[in-house]
Amino acid sequence: MRDSIRAFTAVLHKEEDMYVAECPEVGTWSQGETIEEAVSNLKEATELYLSEFPLKAKTKTLMTTFEVAYSASA
Repeated sequence: MRDSIRAFTAVLHKEEDMYVAECPEVGTWSQGETIEEAVSNLKEATELYLSEFPLKAKTKTLMTTFEVAYSASA
């Protein structure tokens, strides 16, 4: 079987002293002390996940942003 290459999205945010990375197309998560380490760990986690649970259909993920009003006082 031939390997195929596909691009995925990495969404990152900082939690205390670690970066957390998520792949929304697959649902995998990982973390690292740096952005590069978090993305590298996410890539590895996603590859391992896809080796067990291959994607059925090739669909294009759409991403957008939105704004929410909130009060900063708590």
